[in-house]
Amino acid sequence: MKLRNLSPLSLAILAALTTSVNAEEIKTTAKQDAFEKIEVTARKRTESLFESPTAITSIGANLIDKANMSNLEDIGKYVPNLNITRYGVGNSAHASVFIRGIGLQDHIITTDPGVGVYLDGVYLGRQMGSNLSLPNVERVEILRGPQGTLYGRNTLGGAVNVITKQPGDEGIITTTAKVGSRGRIAGDVYFNNALNDDISMSASASYKTRDGVGEAVNLANPEKEIGEEEEFSGRVAIKWQASSDLALTFSLDGVDNESGQSPYTIELTEPLDSNDVFNGDFPLLTQDLIPSDPDDLGTTVAGIESTSYSGWGTSFTADWAINDTYAAKFISSYRTSEYEGGLDDDASPLNLSEFPEEGGADQYSFEIQLNATFENMDFVSGLYFFNEDGFTRSGPFVFSPFNTPNSLLNDGVTPSFGGYGNFEINQETNSYAAYINASYDLTDDLTLGGGLRYSQDEKDADAIFPSFPARKYVSADFDAVTWDINASYQLSNDMNVYGQIQKGYQTGGFPPRPFGGPDQFTSFDETKAINYEVGLKGQVHENVSMMLAVFVTDYTDLALPFSDPTAGGGFVTIVENAGQSKAQGIELETTVAITDDFTIRSAVGYLDSEITDVADGVQGIGKGDSPALTPRWTVMIAPSYFMDLSNGGTLALNANYSYRSDMQGQSVYNESETIDSRELVGFNISYTNPYGDMEVTLYGENVFNEIYDVGRLQQSGFVGVMRSNDRSEFGLKFKKDFELN
Repeated sequence: MKLRNLSPLSLAILAALTTSVNAEEIKTTAKQDAFEKIEVTARKRTESLFESPTAITSIGANLIDKANMSNLEDIGKYVPNLNITRYGVGNSAHASVFIRGIGLQDHIITTDPGVGVYLDGVYLGRQMGSNLSLPNVERVEILRGPQGTLYGRNTLGGAVNVITKQPGDEGIITTTAKVGSRGRIAGDVYFNNALNDDISMSASASYKTRDGVGEAVNLANPEKEIGEEEEFSGRVAIKWQASSDLALTFSLDGVDNESGQSPYTIELTEPLDSNDVFNGDFPLLTQDLIPSDPDDLGTTVAGIESTSYSGWGTSFTADWAINDTYAAKFISSYRTSEYEGGLDDDASPLNLSEFPEEGGADQYSFEIQLNATFENMDFVSGLYFFNEDGFTRSGPFVFSPFNTPNSLLNDGVTPSFGGYGNFEINQETNSYAAYINASYDLTDDLTLGGGLRYSQDEKDADAIFPSFPARKYVSADFDAVTWDINASYQLSNDMNVYGQIQKGYQTGGFPPRPFGGPDQFTSFDETKAINYEVGLKGQVHENVSMMLAVFVTDYTDLALPFSDPTAGGGFVTIVENAGQSKAQGIELETTVAITDDFTIRSAVGYLDSEITDVADGVQGIGKGDSPALTPRWTVMIAPSYFMDLSNGGTLALNANYSYRSDMQGQSVYNESETIDSRELVGFNISYTNPYGDMEVTLYGENVFNEIYDVGRLQQSGFVGVMRSNDRSEFGLKFKKDFELN
């Protein structure tokens, strides 16, 4: 038999049948699983989730598996006041992370996210590539609210930490495989073992593929279906325990994604008159030229229906226990990535507006920490440096309004259509920071804490657009002092109350698409925020745990990117500091053990966010308008039920429900931008054998096939609509552990 001709599922089953199992019987209950002590490292120190004086959600590997979370976008369905969506030239590797109303939908090199995404402590500077797959991840920690002290720049809304399984002494190989509807095939393998007394190693490899949901109907031989998925990823880490006090860890990870464009269509918002060039961007377009199935694409531009993303990164970490009090840590990293994508903005065969695009970025960073733990005090301090050098290019693109200069249009010259152009933006960023964060036990029950950070960012950019007479070079510097103070009080052995005030900072920058001319390519200011928050955490009853947070956040000089249909063409993207904004809300996460074998997890978030003051000269926005991609209500419910079987095995039934209320697609010119609410339902029915080392699961994702918008951008005469790609899916998963002697 030739093993290379077998599917991943067949290989896993063959391995299970030909390997003897000597594992001890593993027993657990739903209650034990729900109330296990959760430790987090979100504040760069190991502490109990219930004792940490900030709003944190920790999603472990078990919940990731039982809720069928396959990438970061799925995490956004199960955390209060968190919304993860995408637009990014139709590329599925793109992730727009919004927490408490703060985030960024764009991806161009001159734009920075409002929520920081970290992989094992390494900041990912780009939104493109942040939609990480989640095989063999230990946990994902989500910090809500400004994280200006410990994380610094671009964590205005919060931070997301993805923490992978680290090398250890346990000798194990875990294989998983999945087959399902829509042509789903996926599999991954994880290896961990001690190579000798001092060196241990972990490695993982993953593959997934799925059919698309639509077709490029006007292409004779399309490379991909719309919404098709295909991705390889892998990671290896080696840990050397050089001495009892010094540990060195090196890691290398990579990903290669070749997928179809995310489902995209347009909606006409006004009758288009072919005799009036100013009546919308596409006066020649009529509704009958747009495919009737919004999952289909009407383009005749070959290649724009497919996307790609590839990248790799390394990191080196040294942990040194200097003595019983002091410890030092050094983290260095290098990452590089490239992507291709594109959108056909008229979504028809007319070739009025197509934007094939490519981009990439190289980044490296260094962080050195000096930390200490005393009898009544601990602190974390550090110095940080980050460099990023990247580009965005598009072309040859078609954009009809720029084929004839505005000055000639005003003189009555008939415009031409179907011309070509190119644009390019480059940017290099250097960021420096120094910080300290400390906590002090004033009594056995009362702890006071605080932190301070200084950040400085230097940006140099250049751009050339069809409307520029020559390449324009710009520079800007930004800096900020951010801080936080907090207090926590232990009400009992199981309950803690806290209060905190945090100041956060998001760097300024340059607009991503200044098609209107070089005067538009100018810097905008940084955004700053102060968050006031009180919370209650702990086990309120033997069978009930709870985390409650109530907050008010004030934002100053809120930067709002939007497509301005009045600024020289529908694809212009302007960034304005709109003035001031306020967000206030409540977050409640609970776990209730109905019985030892039946628990219900839930998370509810309420957010009231609006623009409270508008700067002079800002167009298209007013007081009371809502920031983009910010649902007022976020809800998650996940019941779990365990059944012990007569053969010693266990049957686990898990369901999950996720709700996001309606929201605005963009903050400015948003009359046609409402994204309707959506509800998602999924389930897992798993059988675990008596030894606890093999599991077979029947799963269902989005079982009612909810199709919803994930992005809406107002243009002149039409709205660009990015649609969901997580359609209904049913299948089987198989998991097998092998012990290594």
